[in-house]
Amino acid sequence: MSIKYEVIIYWSKEDDVFIVEVPELPGCMADGLTYEEAVTIAQRVIEEWVETAYSLGRPVPEPKGRLMYA
Repeated sequence: MSIKYEVIIYWSKEDDVFIVEVPELPGCMADGLTYEEAVTIAQRVIEEWVETAYSLGRPVPEPKGRLMYA
């Protein structure tokens, strides 16, 4: 699966890990001890999020690419 959803990656000092959020997929998040690990895990979580939504008959948002924040 080609991942085309925008992700937001940041360091959580409180948790001592990198956090990855996927704004277009509600509740879709991942974390990892390194940047690379967090991104790798996020790719898997995105795939699982989409597969689960399809299996439950729920809509899957089309990736919009870069989101604009006000």
